[in-house]
Amino acid sequence: MDLDFTPAEQAFREEVRAFVRTNLPRDITHKVLRHRHLLKDDYTRWQDALARKGWLVGHWPKAHGGLEWTPVEHHIFDEECAAAGAPRLIPFGISMVAPVIMQYGSPWQKEHYLSRIRDNKDWWCQGYSEPGAGSDLASLKTRAVREGDRYIVNGQKTWTTLAHFADMIFCLVRTDSTVKKQEGISFLLIDMHSPGITVRPLILYDEEHEVNEVFFDDVAVPAANLVGEEGKGWTYAKFLLGYERTGITGVGASKRELALLKGVARHELKGGKPLAADPIFRAKLAEVEIELLALETTLLRVLAARDKPGPEASILKIKGTEVQQTLTELMMDALGPWAEPFSRQVIEEGGTAAPFAPEYAATLAARYFSWRKTSIYGGSNEIQRNIIAQHVLGL
Repeated sequence: MDLDFTPAEQAFREEVRAFVRTNLPRDITHKVLRHRHLLKDDYTRWQDALARKGWLVGHWPKAHGGLEWTPVEHHIFDEECAAAGAPRLIPFGISMVAPVIMQYGSPWQKEHYLSRIRDNKDWWCQGYSEPGAGSDLASLKTRAVREGDRYIVNGQKTWTTLAHFADMIFCLVRTDSTVKKQEGISFLLIDMHSPGITVRPLILYDEEHEVNEVFFDDVAVPAANLVGEEGKGWTYAKFLLGYERTGITGVGASKRELALLKGVARHELKGGKPLAADPIFRAKLAEVEIELLALETTLLRVLAARDKPGPEASILKIKGTEVQQTLTELMMDALGPWAEPFSRQVIEEGGTAAPFAPEYAATLAARYFSWRKTSIYGGSNEIQRNIIAQHVLGL
């Protein structure tokens, strides 16, 4: 693998930089770089701009309206957007359910749903986890019973990210309880505006309304919204999780946070020598930078070698989330007492609660607590190690 970017790739990087510089709203950049609370409008304004350019789904095949970016081009795009302070692209439609629909969906599903994702018309969420089915996802109990040309769905999903914004949910449901639990699961596309759906917020340690409980009470879903075959949902779910785990890697955002951490380490918050002069902290900083560089190289190798994510995605997910958490821990260490408990007003409106600390100091505790979840969602890192042992090492 050649680690040097070609002239064409360098030119693409400059094109992305110019576009982001011109089209990314400054108020959104201000929020992202200071870890402020983002509204739905912040995400949609940026994704609308990308959709108009054709870059919202630049990595998609041309047959489905994409540009067939190479893995390197997609990586460059992610890296430049993150460095400039763009919000993350909401992945549930673009990078998670879309590949499933492309691979297993009906012609109508491809024509209808992929075009709406490409044009940023539908906001999707993921209906996997349940109160009794998290890491043991195959134990899910949400039921879908076929009645003529529709399914009637009853049950509950939990930890459903941004469901309060969503127009659609891709949902794992049990359609057969008489077979092995993995074989009785189907994959449904459900309109979140359907009668019988209730969304209830779950407020986390960082006081953000990011995740929810979703209840289904006799929700009617057209049978045409079944993806693939009934009872094959477990296969489709595993296919999707490969894309989710690769996306969780978050190399671009981690490189941005590393640059921010280096800036803090060079700054003299209270006089005296900067923290970067401390050999112990400097060694920790070097270690996480080396881990991040190795992760970036591994990501590019995996993407370049495979048409779709395999078990290697579990390696990327583990290392990506470990790097993310380490960066938040080192930032808390760097600011010490200035990384004080956060203020809801500061997170939403700006400003700082500490007179001599950087503006983002008041949000670091919230970010630290929030990032504890990255090693759990998408399949806990313990589960990922089991996958690696079984499917990579053959143990």
